[in-house]
Amino acid sequence: MQKKYYIGIMSGTSLDAIDVVIAERTSHGFKQIGGYAPDLTPFLRTQLLKICHKKHVDLQTLGVIDHQFALACAEAVHQLLEKHHISSKMIIAIGSHGQTIYHDPIGKYSFTQQIGDANLIAAKTQIPCVSDFRRMDMAYGGQGAPLVPAFHHAVFSKEHETRIILNIGGFANISLLTSDTHVLGYDTGPGNVLMDDWIGKTQGKRFDKDGLFAKQGKVTKKLLKLLLNDIYFTQSPPKSTGREKFNLLYLEDKLKGFSGILAEDVQRTLLEFTAQTICNEIQRQSKGCFVFVCGGGAYNSLLMSRLQALLTQHTVVTTQALNIDPMYVEAVAFAWLAEQRLLEQRIALKSITGAEKNAILGCVYLP
Repeated sequence: MQKKYYIGIMSGTSLDAIDVVIAERTSHGFKQIGGYAPDLTPFLRTQLLKICHKKHVDLQTLGVIDHQFALACAEAVHQLLEKHHISSKMIIAIGSHGQTIYHDPIGKYSFTQQIGDANLIAAKTQIPCVSDFRRMDMAYGGQGAPLVPAFHHAVFSKEHETRIILNIGGFANISLLTSDTHVLGYDTGPGNVLMDDWIGKTQGKRFDKDGLFAKQGKVTKKLLKLLLNDIYFTQSPPKSTGREKFNLLYLEDKLKGFSGILAEDVQRTLLEFTAQTICNEIQRQSKGCFVFVCGGGAYNSLLMSRLQALLTQHTVVTTQALNIDPMYVEAVAFAWLAEQRLLEQRIALKSITGAEKNAILGCVYLP
């Protein structure tokens, strides 16, 4: 039987790298074959951050960055295939999320915008590329995010067992998997985004590796209380959020009454903020079960230890226990979404995004 390979491409709000993965469709689900995560070039990362932060960009710059990001994705695919000695002819399709530059799920004219021209990716790789996954869900009144809970249910659910999949990227989202077909998933709030922004501003680093900088500080309780007071955390799901709300300007506004606060204390408080907002939602949904963590946050030992300390009735492990590298779960999800699009399968998101109906997601670009 000929093997069925798909490629997934994911670049999240952390803007640190392009995650590219090869996944194989097997009789048991989706199996990760290999992954590659090249860093974004300093120029491309800087330009993307400007677009995401300032929300204003001229059309020429947008077009150039859209083109350059697509070329970076195509090159990452070439490098991944070469690394694993797999021919492009063996790949059925690429699922490319693109880079989100704006996400407004609750405005009068709600929309989401990802860049990374799928035409170019298909042309440069000579592999069909599926992209633009979020907007059909929004066309039916959904929030367009998160999409991965449907994948989590398809691949990670287990009969007669409740599980929670926790993804900690720039933002954090949870998927509640139960023994029935109902799936609940939503964004809990910031994951790494504020921590990354703060250490970038104060230490010139892209992220706080293993929470080392946060470990030097102490939680400022007054600041933590102020952060936890945000209205987002009182809203019921379905809900999603992004850099449009939680960003460096948001943080700097909250810090106005804290002159003289140590940078490391802010870092530690932000980590606690992420941990508590995640755990509050998990405890709301489950009295006790396995919590499988993926995303960059899974590699922050301080954050992981805080999650386990707060979730006394839960067992916190990474998705490595489910045979998928925590760093590549979302990329594998978009490989799966590409397969579902080619099969013209509707994705069960009504209970996740609030859409009026489940829809076929994504557009197919043929080379």
